[in-house]
Amino acid sequence: MTYQLTAPLLDACVLGIVRSEDSYGYTLTQKVRQVVDISESTLYPVLRRLQKSDYLRTYDAPFQGRNRRYYAITDEGRNMLEFYENEWNEYKEKIDGLIKGTGLEPSEGAMEEKEL
Repeated sequence: MTYQLTAPLLDACVLGIVRSEDSYGYTLTQKVRQVVDISESTLYPVLRRLQKSDYLRTYDAPFQGRNRRYYAITDEGRNMLEFYENEWNEYKEKIDGLIKGTGLEPSEGAMEEKEL
């Protein structure tokens, strides 16, 4: 994909994934990779940052004789995801307007120049 994933957008993607179901790191990486090329080494610092910010909590659960660390969204994480969704929708709408050339209003400076 041509467009880069910024840190807040990556945070929003991770929170969106765990909103629907608790996930462990490898699964999260695979789901994000379906959309953008990312390595596990990139994702784990994101998970730690989201956990430190109290947007995610972790718990361990046994799986085939070993423990897996699962990530679950917190209430603070849900609030942050709602914020990210609102910001994304507004951003996407503005970018769509620029790309499509629709819905754009001239800036005040452009209006003043036109009047001269």
